[in-house]
Amino acid sequence: MEKSSPIIVLHANDDVAIARRKIAAGEVLDEAGLTAAEDIPLGHKIARRDVAAGNMVKRYNQGIGLATRAIRSGEHVHLQNLGMGDFQKDYAFCEEYRPVRRDSEIETFLGFRRENGKVGTRNDIGILISVNCAATAARMIADHFRMTGLADFPNVGRVVPLTHSLGCAVGGGSEHLEMLRRTLAGYVRQPNFGGVVMIGLGCETNQIADLIKSEGLEEGPLFRTMTIQETGGTGKTIAKGIAAIEEMLPLVNRIRREPIPLSELVVALECGGSDSCSGISANPVVGYAVDRLVRQGGTAILSETPEIYGAEHLLTRRAASRQVGEKLLERFRWWEDYCQRGRAEMNNNPSAGNKVGGLTTILEKSLGAVSKGGSTSLNAVYEYAEPVKAHGLVFMDTPGYDPYAATGQIAGGANLMCFTTGRGSAFGSAPVPSIKLASNNALWQRQGEDMDLNCGGVMEGTDSIESLGEELFRLMLRVASGDASKSERFGYGDTEFAPWSVGAIM
Repeated sequence: MEKSSPIIVLHANDDVAIARRKIAAGEVLDEAGLTAAEDIPLGHKIARRDVAAGNMVKRYNQGIGLATRAIRSGEHVHLQNLGMGDFQKDYAFCEEYRPVRRDSEIETFLGFRRENGKVGTRNDIGILISVNCAATAARMIADHFRMTGLADFPNVGRVVPLTHSLGCAVGGGSEHLEMLRRTLAGYVRQPNFGGVVMIGLGCETNQIADLIKSEGLEEGPLFRTMTIQETGGTGKTIAKGIAAIEEMLPLVNRIRREPIPLSELVVALECGGSDSCSGISANPVVGYAVDRLVRQGGTAILSETPEIYGAEHLLTRRAASRQVGEKLLERFRWWEDYCQRGRAEMNNNPSAGNKVGGLTTILEKSLGAVSKGGSTSLNAVYEYAEPVKAHGLVFMDTPGYDPYAATGQIAGGANLMCFTTGRGSAFGSAPVPSIKLASNNALWQRQGEDMDLNCGGVMEGTDSIESLGEELFRLMLRVASGDASKSERFGYGDTEFAPWSVGAIM
């Protein structure tokens, strides 16, 4: 990866190299005389050798697809000559499992310790709704505090309304309702909330009383509930909600930041608008920081099941037990059935932006995405929005759609997020701060106002994964301690709350 070279060869066995910059036809690319047969965009693949039609093409020393026609050395390798096929995977459960050697020196961040022992990186008050019918009331309550401000309560961050489109017209015992309740309960328990108000209409399927009972919640000074029908209308509900939060504010304001060991940091890992550079720069940079966090006893949540499809064997090999590996594969079987019911397929889902950015198949995309998880063992697998209790690297079953995935991880207990992008993203997800990483310099120059860290130097050969990974690790500690991320400065996060809807709406 010498900075003078126009290409990156990720592994000696790879059939393709990656363009470090735009390459012109006829350009000689290496000492062996590899010559570009055509123009190659930044991040796209160029054949290092001839590949016969039907043969596997390797990147990362892993198969990323089959040549759909003969590919000649120097050609652009993409949609026109690379496609999916059937591949045998060797899951080799636990074969590469290695216990983590913890760091001897304990590092800390400044967080908010809750009465239940959990730790927040923010000290917000949340307004949740059991059903969409209560969305307007929730927003108007929050608007009151936006207008009046919280100057008298300097230790409180924001009053955050989190609304959604669900809560009724579903089966009473359905998977859909169970998942919604699990998600809402996760936000009630979310350690970045110092207090929560939940509002319902009153006649919805998702009854608040049933949610409280099924999820083991308990009302108190920092968790209040109400319904519009019982309160007597919208205006009265808004007034009651404002009064409830005004009673909470002095209690929430009493909590102050204190030094917290990194074992209490739970980081959600997310990527959106990926490109071919993501798996070379931003994702491995996150992986380095994740390894640093895990050695401190912290937790990282890898997610987006459809976007590790084809790379799952890399995780089963690192599983702490066969049971953990088998649970991961069981989630893939669930997804295959889910996609079949919805007349969709998991076999090839790169988006239009992914393809423009040089990603051809889901295998290629997944192999890059899984590197966010670093190199340590996989210690647990969770269903969507399940409480995350294990430490180290864990996996949560979520869609690849960013709002759904982030919501599930936050419901599971994440108190910080790292979000990589190659095409550009402007995502944030309250109440958890999101650190966004750009995979290439062009994105940083174009959309730097939304990015927290530029990893383009890895592509250029001017920075190493290790140096940027350490920089990210330090940035994570600063943001966890209260520094605002770019998305927080823009006020992102309220409307990105999106519980995953998996069932029939009637």
